Amino acid sequence: MAITTAKEAAVTPDLDQHDHETQKYGEIVKLPNGLSEKVCKESVALLNQCLADTITLRDMYKKHHWQVVGPTFNQLHLMYDQHYEGQVLLVDILAERIQLLGGIALAMAADIAETTKIKRPPRGREPAAVQIKRLAEAHELIIIEARAAAEKADKAGDSGSNDVFVSNVLRTNELQVWFLTEHLVAASPVTS
Repeated sequence: MAITTAKEAAVTPDLDQHDHETQKYGEIVKLPNGLSEKVCKESVALLNQCLADTITLRDMYKKHHWQVVGPTFNQLHLMYDQHYEGQVLLVDILAERIQLLGGIALAMAADIAETTKIKRPPRGREPAAVQIKRLAEAHELIIIEARAAAEKADKAGDSGSNDVFVSNVLRTNELQVWFLTEHLVAASPVTS
């Protein structure tokens, strides 16, 4: 077995990142799942959009978990981390569904940033009420998109993707946005 030295590695030309792809993004490998390639391709596109938005929301939870301040620090710090873990599970469910339909799941940060519909938060720290409002808006976007995607998957006969959108994405996001908005109501002063 030959060992490459650092000097040799420095002069070795870089391989084109696409030279070794066994499947291009957007292509479907037909699997014996009872669905047409067209249906699989449409569902994969819907699932990848949801995946990109879910990864973005997951990462927003971790950002806010690290940066939360104020009198409700401990409660929000713990809740953000719990919600982060829930979104981690969704990411895996979505990516696995994409793969079992014969598609390629988005995975790299740059691809997620290009695809997500969720507005990017600033790099700096925000007040807890702003964090909560931002997270709630991201949840609402995912909820609206997931309902539409579930309907499309159902009409196309893709019961499995419909189930992922309804049983996993909608239920998790509806529960989490409820917890968030209860904090937002408590954080807003009552005006006479």
